[in-house]
Amino acid sequence: MRQADDCGPRAVDPAGPPWRRHGRHANWPPGAAVAASLFHLVGTGELADRGGVHLATGPLYYFLLLAGPVALLWRRRAPLAAFAVSAAASIAFASHAEPYWMYAVAPAIALFTLAKQGRRTAAAIAASAAWTGYLLVTVVLAGPLDLPAGVSPGLRELTLAAAGLGGAVLAGMVSQVHRDQMATIARARRERARAEEEQERRQASEERLRIARELHDVLGHHLSLINVQAGVGLHLMDNRPEQAREALSAIKTASAEALREVRSVLGVLRTEDEEAPRQPALGLSRLSDLTAGAGFPVRTRVDGEERELPAEVDRAAYRIVQEALTNVRRHAGPEPTALVEIRYTPGSLMLSITNTGRAAADPADGAGSRGSGIAGMQARADSLGGTFTARPSSGGGFLVTAVLPTEPARTPVAEPALSENGPGVER
Repeated sequence: MRQADDCGPRAVDPAGPPWRRHGRHANWPPGAAVAASLFHLVGTGELADRGGVHLATGPLYYFLLLAGPVALLWRRRAPLAAFAVSAAASIAFASHAEPYWMYAVAPAIALFTLAKQGRRTAAAIAASAAWTGYLLVTVVLAGPLDLPAGVSPGLRELTLAAAGLGGAVLAGMVSQVHRDQMATIARARRERARAEEEQERRQASEERLRIARELHDVLGHHLSLINVQAGVGLHLMDNRPEQAREALSAIKTASAEALREVRSVLGVLRTEDEEAPRQPALGLSRLSDLTAGAGFPVRTRVDGEERELPAEVDRAAYRIVQEALTNVRRHAGPEPTALVEIRYTPGSLMLSITNTGRAAADPADGAGSRGSGIAGMQARADSLGGTFTARPSSGGGFLVTAVLPTEPARTPVAEPALSENGPGVER
């Protein structure tokens, strides 16, 4: 629904109470008519008491004084017509009274409205026509019309009349500019609010994706380990019960670790008054625990000077190694082995996880398939502006590499490739 106001049509909300639905100037047209009527009647009454009105009180007297205020009731729909009626009535009354501004309030309000609606040219022409008509009737034609003495304005009154008409036009133009500025500010605020809401929705979506990826890594890693150990326990239950006990103990440890990591991943959902998690943040500082609990032999090599990494890089590196070892366990055959290489460079962290066992026979079922694990590692590297590759290695196994930036983007520097035979600390 649309409703016109004193400065042109504008959209309004149909809901809400009337005083909010129509704006703060909803009753302004009748209010302007009442105010103009009071000015005309009271002002001319004082002027009549001083002998400045040469028209007897009667129907014509009140008609000329009230025609302009009544015309203001249509000043929104037809401001030019309202001004023409009110100006004509005021000029007609001016031909029977001494110059006085109070019986010209109605045309000034109508002129203000015309300018405020953006019709500046029409307002300027109307003001000029009104001033010319006033000059023509009260000065040029005063003799032929046999007007009473004292109704003809002097230079001072004519100047004030021109200034008043010009001031009404200028005030309307200023009001229009102010209205447009307020509308622009309101639109900007609405756009900013919508942008903030969209940003919040995007962040919530990204957080849900992050949680899903974390849960996939946690559950995939530990459930895979549990599955392997359960198979070992079942195989050894009858012949080697002491080794079966070790497998069950590994299952218990893996399940407990899985529960702790799930709680850590979902910790972002806890309320502010809940106790903060006591589990250390996931990162390469816990790499030894990860490799020790992999369920198969894992060697690690670290090159470069170890340093504290940004939290998101540290967590992503841990998850990439974890997912790669999970894929090794799933697809490397009955006796898997792996080599984890980590290189600290001035601007990045380089990871390499090599499956030194055999690759899966079926590519669709192997570590190289683009399943959710590979896609998750790729997404982690991409989210940090890094690179990721997963491909068969020359030795018949599978190789996963990732380069994660640890500093803001700068001119790339060629880094030496990771090599099992290169310098480093092997663990």
